[in-house]
Amino acid sequence: MPQKLITIDLDGTTLNSQNQVSPKTVEVIQKATAAGHLVSIVTGRPYRISEAIYDQLQLKTPMTNFNGALTHIPHQHWSGEYKRTISKAIVLDMMANRKKLQLEMIAAEGKHTYLADHLPPSSLGFFPTTLNQDQLLSRNSLKRNPTSMVLLVAPNQEQTVRNIVMHNYGQQVDIGVWGGPNSVLEVVSKGIQKAKAVAYIARQYNIDRQNIIAFGDEHNDAEMLDYVGRGVAMKNATPVIKSIANDVTEFDNDHDGLARYLENYLNLAN
Repeated sequence: MPQKLITIDLDGTTLNSQNQVSPKTVEVIQKATAAGHLVSIVTGRPYRISEAIYDQLQLKTPMTNFNGALTHIPHQHWSGEYKRTISKAIVLDMMANRKKLQLEMIAAEGKHTYLADHLPPSSLGFFPTTLNQDQLLSRNSLKRNPTSMVLLVAPNQEQTVRNIVMHNYGQQVDIGVWGGPNSVLEVVSKGIQKAKAVAYIARQYNIDRQNIIAFGDEHNDAEMLDYVGRGVAMKNATPVIKSIANDVTEFDNDHDGLARYLENYLNLAN
């Protein structure tokens, strides 16, 4: 079998509903690596909450964060590392109009930086539960262009804020919705998507598009699953993602769907 590039989303795909990686998943991914295949995490998560998973899987390959805005190899210098940032002037302008737009929190983030003007509500995961003085977002603390800006908006204000951001900065940025019970928007550089990151990684390792397998479950995986040679939707994926994919796992993310599929597809059972 030719060498495969296997790109894996995290939430709802590699991780179960408790945000954990199962022993079975660790075992199969390590077998795939030992067989000569490349496994890369491609996630919307920032680096700060995906590094531990990368280490648990014992990967040495590139990882993509922020849905494609940052691609790097953790714990080492890699000449192929790239990032796409947004102008800090956009963040400052959003801060200046915070009350008008009914923004409950603004956070700006990079590979090793996290700044926020407020703590998020306890129900909102993925963010630090405490803020040090040097993590408070301000004109002075925001020294560099961030990779991502996250906006927690008042209920029913999502579309209004999206329209304003795209009207004012649509030539520079794209804005997406996290989904879930909270009204969270994420702003990244124009044109960012997982598929472009996957194509970039494949070029670095001279892997043909037909030899890329991608796993995902949500709307931000759509372009990636459509681009690769074999796009695999999780059993728990949205109907739209299932309609785009070449195949669907027999089991969901709580029953090792990704691991079982890979084990069978790559003949790793023995």
